[in-house]
Amino acid sequence: MKELLLAIDQGTTGTTALVMNAEGQTLARHTVEFKQHYPQPGWVEHDADEIWASVVKSVGVALEKGSIDATRLAAIGITNQRETTLLWDRATGAHLHRAIVWQDRRTAPLCEKLKAEGREKLVRETTGLVLDPYFSGTKIAWMLENVPGARSRAERGELAFGNIDTFLVYKLSGGQEHLTDVTNASRTLLMSLARLSWDDEMLAMLGVPRAVLPKIVPSAGSIATTKGFPGLPDGLPISGIAGDQQAALFGQACFGVGDSKCTYGTGAFALTNVGDAPKPSQRGLIATVAWQVRDRVAYALEGSAFIAGAAVQWLRDGLGIISSAAEVETLARSVPSSDGVVFVPALTGLGAPHWDAHARGILCGITRGTTKAHIARATLEGIAFQVSDLLTAMGDDLGRPLNKLRVDGGAAANDLLMQFQADVTGVTIERPAELESTARGAAMLAGVGVGLFADPADAARMSKVDRTFSPSWDRADRTQAVERWQAAVARAKSS
Repeated sequence: MKELLLAIDQGTTGTTALVMNAEGQTLARHTVEFKQHYPQPGWVEHDADEIWASVVKSVGVALEKGSIDATRLAAIGITNQRETTLLWDRATGAHLHRAIVWQDRRTAPLCEKLKAEGREKLVRETTGLVLDPYFSGTKIAWMLENVPGARSRAERGELAFGNIDTFLVYKLSGGQEHLTDVTNASRTLLMSLARLSWDDEMLAMLGVPRAVLPKIVPSAGSIATTKGFPGLPDGLPISGIAGDQQAALFGQACFGVGDSKCTYGTGAFALTNVGDAPKPSQRGLIATVAWQVRDRVAYALEGSAFIAGAAVQWLRDGLGIISSAAEVETLARSVPSSDGVVFVPALTGLGAPHWDAHARGILCGITRGTTKAHIARATLEGIAFQVSDLLTAMGDDLGRPLNKLRVDGGAAANDLLMQFQADVTGVTIERPAELESTARGAAMLAGVGVGLFADPADAARMSKVDRTFSPSWDRADRTQAVERWQAAVARAKSS
């Protein structure tokens, strides 16, 4: 009986393969890390062959560890690091250049040039995005200009461009398919958010020929089938695709307007469902596609804090306050409060809604009585305050405050952080039984796409709440804490 789902979660530092049943239980899991390449300061690259090797190995080991018969698999779901950009030969599959990773900043001069030309308003109106090196469009423009022969070959239709989802489908299908789902397409700077199609003005602005682009498809449905993948039968449906944050939103069953989630990883990524039409943000958030299931499209607003779990890593690696990330909660709990200490974790600038790349981290309110425990507690609180800023911006854009936030990611396991998040926002926090919401979302989409689930609501049985954190502060306490945070942020900003 074909009742199992394989989720391939291709992330920034490694690939995780999970096998889940229709109830959302993980039966097998394996992660394979791969090398990060830093050819110049500010440049970050991945080798496509190394990514693919990590996919093959993670799937093979997961099936072996779980003693999973591959013939029991009903479908494959893919979720991926977004914006990371590849260019390869259609005939041979050989990549022309290492993948340019979403973190890469080499295209900052091009973004500044386009801003100076007054292009940003049109970009935001068309794509929902901002002109930033983060997104794929300027990355592919760089490749076409800097890889010898790339532009002429692209114009002749010899080359294929794609984010990592496109590359994985191409490889999984034995080179038969060149496509991307709407969530990944919405991160390229090349797609009209309203029409869900490649936009001629954006293509002309960045000099990207249509011949290089993949076909845009829904996030669930008859997308592709496997061919020649080690250990998997040919013809296995690939029936679900979504970028990692959209997959987590789906995995948390955020199907109604205002339903919101936050993933606490290296950074913190908050998304809220805004319904069946794109909603421009007035508060510095990004508009994006949440998913498309058959002909029904959901949109989202997204905000990101660049530093979340990375702040705890800094306590460990930079300051030596803790020897492992797991120690931070115990240390922070050893004091009843931060005693007025505030940490703004702007270690790589401030993301939404501030968008200040030159802001710097600040630790203030220190006295002779300050201990490492107070600093640890202030660090966790700083993560929660950043997310609180995102939720406030989302509530303002929606015209009503959020009343619930679903959480996932490694740092969401920290009970103290989750309780403080509830207290400082006044929002109830729901944490699932399994924190693998990204992979679960890909599996849910695949299940819907192959008919294992009738619709998203039916797939939601895979998403189960483990614990709820309710706000315990009154309005005066919350206001005082937020004002103290805002004063610290003002000091951290570059101007």
